[in-house]
Amino acid sequence: MSLRARLTLLYTSLLGGILLLFGVAVYLIISYLLIAQVDSALYRTYKEFEENSNLKSAADMDVLALPTLDLTGNVLAQVWDTRGQLRLTNYEGSLKNPFDPLGLQSSIPVWRSVYVNDAHLRVLTVPLELGTRPIATVQLATSLLLVDSTLNLLVTVLLMGTVIAMAVAGVVGWITTRRALAPLESVTQTALRITRADDLSRRISYQGPPDDEVGQLIHAFNETLHRLENLFNSQRRFLADVGHELRTPLTVIKGNVDLMQRFGDADEESLTSIENEVDRLTRMVGDLLLLAQAESGKLPLDQRLIELDTLLLEVLNQMNVLARDKVELHLGEIDQVQVCGDQDRLKQVLLNLVGNAINYTPQGGTVTLGLSKDAGQALLTIQDTGQGIAEEDLPHVFERFYRGEKSRTRSRDGKGFGLGLSIAYWIVRNHGGLIEVQSTEGEGTTFSVWLPLAKDDCT
Repeated sequence: MSLRARLTLLYTSLLGGILLLFGVAVYLIISYLLIAQVDSALYRTYKEFEENSNLKSAADMDVLALPTLDLTGNVLAQVWDTRGQLRLTNYEGSLKNPFDPLGLQSSIPVWRSVYVNDAHLRVLTVPLELGTRPIATVQLATSLLLVDSTLNLLVTVLLMGTVIAMAVAGVVGWITTRRALAPLESVTQTALRITRADDLSRRISYQGPPDDEVGQLIHAFNETLHRLENLFNSQRRFLADVGHELRTPLTVIKGNVDLMQRFGDADEESLTSIENEVDRLTRMVGDLLLLAQAESGKLPLDQRLIELDTLLLEVLNQMNVLARDKVELHLGEIDQVQVCGDQDRLKQVLLNLVGNAINYTPQGGTVTLGLSKDAGQALLTIQDTGQGIAEEDLPHVFERFYRGEKSRTRSRDGKGFGLGLSIAYWIVRNHGGLIEVQSTEGEGTTFSVWLPLAKDDCT
């Protein structure tokens, strides 16, 4: 059964149930009111009988008088003595039995609905007493034919009204749900077209309110398509880049192996070249595995309390060897800062950022390292006076194997913007931090790393 049919059936059944409960309540109330009116009429008739009767003593049973029929509103009357003998009636006929045999046994006035010869009657039974002695029992009865007819008509009207209301509700619900679910059919068709054509660039248009449930669903679906499109494009680019990166070392290795096979001599230069390319492939595979762990949030971290200022000074001393006479390394503002994290991973981030700054800063330039506290966080900055990054490349510098079209792309040794910045980005993310970059072409680049300050412990 379709969702549209289920919703229509649900709404129709719910409405039918409500109308059924309402009909039962109306029936009970009307029935109570009609019976109450009949009981009131019987009681007034009894009062009239009481006023018109002339009861002086127990011996006066023969002089009891019943009201005339035209004053009783079609009320039948019987008077029974204490011996169970019918003494008086106001009708002619063969009915000699009590209207309500059980009522004769009651010592208090009682109203009951009974059937007498297939006639539905409402009977009032009242014991008559002289002083404290019971002397007779009066039973007054009137037909409930009008009440029954009224209630039967009411039941018919309520049932017909319920059926008609459910039918109308079903039609309206079917039309309404069709309109409401029409965008979902569009979602289904679009998803099928995407599946058949492998085209993630398609989007679903929606003319209704964007903040209703369907609008939010379509917005979420379009956002998912956008992310999937970016993901697939990134994967395609990643596969292309991996293929490009692997082709070069494999070509070098194959070439050296062919030379050794041709000349039958494993010369030292060829073996060294093969070893270097194998090391390069090993580093690349290791970086890819590390990046995959970081992106999936499964990067193992040895959380400890780290003196970030001490770690920064250690990196500065190591990178002085790389800088040599080419670039001047300066230590800017530095504060004593403690963070919780994996020291080796954070050191890897610093080495990568400082190494990039040195590689892309021309001869005679400067690289400045700084550490401070800002808004309850640790702020690491690596600023260089290099060639900068093109504005169109800035949003992509943390992507794997991204190649900028201009000056700052990657170094000859395969490092730079290939995997290093992607790894740094995800290591910082796994530490609950943030890494940002600001750059102006020809003026330099600044990388900023934000990390949460350590609390009392790192558990």
